[in-house]
This record gives sequence, C-alpha cells and structure tokens, in this order.
Amino acid sequence: MDLIEYLEWTAIISGIASVWFSKKEKIWVYPTGLVGTILYVYLSLKGDLYGEAFVNFYYTVMSLYGWWNWQRRDVYSQKMVKVRFSTRKEWIQQVAFFLFLFVVIYLSLVYIKNAFAPDAIPWADAFASASALTGMWYMTKKKVESWIWWMITNIASIPLYYVKGFAPTSLYYAILLILAVLGYQEWKKRAYANLQAK
Repeated sequence: MDLIEYLEWTAIISGIASVWFSKKEKIWVYPTGLVGTILYVYLSLKGDLYGEAFVNFYYTVMSLYGWWNWQRRDVYSQKMVKVRFSTRKEWIQQVAFFLFLFVVIYLSLVYIKNAFAPDAIPWADAFASASALTGMWYMTKKKVESWIWWMITNIASIPLYYVKGFAPTSLYYAILLILAVLGYQEWKKRAYANLQAK
C-alpha cells in the first residue's frame, strides 16, 4: 500500500466514525472528523478536485466551530443546543445558500480548469461541494435537514471520486449515504421528542 492509499483509508475510517458519532449526536463527531477532513484536503488537491479540497478545508474550520457550538449552553435557558427541524424560512435560506455557493464554486472551477487543471470537473465538483457546505453549516446548528444535504452530497460524490480514481473513497461515500439516511431518521425522532418536551 502506497502513502496515498494509506492516507485515503485513514481518512475513510475517521470519516465513517465521525458520521456514526454525528448520527448518535455525540461530540466525538468533530475530533474524529478532523482527521479525515485534513487528509481529504490533501487527497482532493492531488486529484484536481479543488472544490472538494475547499470543502474539506471548510469542514475542518466548521468542525472546530461545531465542536464549540455543540458544547455551549443557551444563554437564557442554560440548555445544550438540541436537534430541531428547520423552519420554512430556514429552508429557503438553505436553498439560497446552496444555489449561491454552487454558482460561485462552479465559476471558480471553470477558471481553474481553463488556467491549469484541465482534468477538473467543474459542474459535478461544484454541486457536491455546495451541498456539502450547506450540510455542514446546518449540522453545526443541529438541524434535521442537514442530513438531506449530506444525502445529496454523497449521491454526487460517489461517481465523482470514482471517475478520479479514488475507488475506496467512492465506496466510502456509498457507506456515508446509508449512514445519512439512518442519521436523518434518528434525528427526526429526536426533533419530534424535543418538540414534545417543550
């Protein structure tokens, strides 16, 4: 096994652990996830997946924020942040956020492709990246709908990484897709329970 394969498998294992902890709403989602996101920055750059490299850098930063946010207490109630459903307004904000990111990332990747990375795939990379950025932001806020964005990300990433020669990572995203479906179901139950506890 060469260094790239070793790093890829290490990132995969830490990523699966991170998503499992997220599904269970455990704070370990963030320290385990940091290992994978840092490694995927490097791997994505090696594979001309510049949007995904940016996403993983963003994951790294947001993991630090999420780690802090999941531990903090509400100023007024002194209760921890709880899993909640997004309001209609928040859903509109999520879609607008995704669309804005997609356009910005796509245009940036077209420029990068033309300038120095002819093997880049701007539309697919931008789509996967924009949905991942949206999912990560709303996961840090413990919104149920973050799992929908993760499902979209995983569906887009499976063929994207396969085409780029990262077959284990493609399989990794298939596993993450299954975990995202399970996470969505589990967080929905928690959100309903939190509504009833009011």
